[in-house]
Amino acid sequence: MTPTTTPASASALAPVTAGAAVPQPLAAPFPPLAGPRPLGEHRVWPRTFHDRLTAPLPGLKALARFAREGAVRPGRVGLADIPRLPCAPAPLPRVDSRALAVTWAGHASWIVRIGGLTVLTDPVWSDRILGTPARVTPVGVPWAALPPVDAVVISHNHYDHLDAPTLRRLPRDTPVFAPAGLGRWFHRRRFTRVTELDWWEGAELAGVRFDFVPAHHWSKRTLVDTCHSLWGGWVLTDADGQRLYFAGDTGYGHWFSRIGRRYPGIDLALMPIGAYDPRWWLSDVHCDPEEAVRAALDVGARRMAPMHWGTFILSAEPVLEPLTRVREAWEEAGLEREDLWDLPVGASRVLEHEALQEARG
Repeated sequence: MTPTTTPASASALAPVTAGAAVPQPLAAPFPPLAGPRPLGEHRVWPRTFHDRLTAPLPGLKALARFAREGAVRPGRVGLADIPRLPCAPAPLPRVDSRALAVTWAGHASWIVRIGGLTVLTDPVWSDRILGTPARVTPVGVPWAALPPVDAVVISHNHYDHLDAPTLRRLPRDTPVFAPAGLGRWFHRRRFTRVTELDWWEGAELAGVRFDFVPAHHWSKRTLVDTCHSLWGGWVLTDADGQRLYFAGDTGYGHWFSRIGRRYPGIDLALMPIGAYDPRWWLSDVHCDPEEAVRAALDVGARRMAPMHWGTFILSAEPVLEPLTRVREAWEEAGLEREDLWDLPVGASRVLEHEALQEARG
């Protein structure tokens, strides 16, 4: 297949004023969605994606300040609640091909059933990742209990989202949807069905569309590959129009309102709420709980499921604080309590097709 290069358009990178939006679908996507890219397409990418950063990476002054006063773990009081972290492993629910179902395996790892497919997001089944203590809650679903995996989506290449030991467990012909520039990582590991996408591009698998959307983050896996691959979130849409947004890892900013305009009618947003303290260090790349709720409103999501907390200790906030704050923020926003899917690790929720249609009116 002929190699292609797809740089982002100037309009895709222009800033947009963000603001909380009423969670309701718009009349039509704007701008129109591009046609789906071919699966497994060979593409040529720029060497770096530094131009996609929405905030500068920390410089020497910030690194020096972090060395003086930064904290990477909560204090003793903040760690004391580890035994109270919600964890309720249970068998995966049986669902039909028209249901939308999610199961939280921990951190940013979900088992998503949509359009008859089983999709893993940022699968990390390892007990430990590079540079952090062991996970403080067990994996919510044993690997042996998973149904056949139809596809994997990856948000970016940080070790808590791209875990080589977990991915080695998958058959090498598993379809993988990855950010631009990350395909070579999978090809070196002999994955044969890898589709790399730029922001605002999509591809289709068995009637489900996978769209890669922007995030306020960055990428790095070694000392010499900063921003050599892209980062972002994913919007999954089935043939009935059921739509799920997986935000990946992101700070708060202008992209969310634009995602909501281009992908109206999001039924469920999987939003990160942890790893946010200290704010002066992490606010550009990680939402705090209040910002996660605001972002869910900006994308027009009908429901939100928190993630990226209660699994690995990556920052200094007390371990239960993200859950407490997101519940308070949801209530203060005047949203229905049943639409906040604050699941324990291992728990599932299902939206039957009929219930979705009724909710849409």
